[in-house]
Amino acid sequence: MGVIYVLLTISIVVAIVFFVAFILSVKNGQYDDTYTPSVRMLFDDELVKESKKSKEKSSAPTNNNQV
Repeated sequence: MGVIYVLLTISIVVAIVFFVAFILSVKNGQYDDTYTPSVRMLFDDELVKESKKSKEKSSAPTNNNQV
């Protein structure tokens, strides 16, 4: 039974160490994305063009000429 308490204590300590390391890395900017904003402006026009095309297709008039 004593082994369970030891393993539980060690696992909690390890979890706390990893949590503190994660918090410190976030505060130091380890996960900041510096690449995507500079590339996003290159692809914005393509997204706008695609959305305009899809709107044009959906709002295209239909010819219901019945004879």
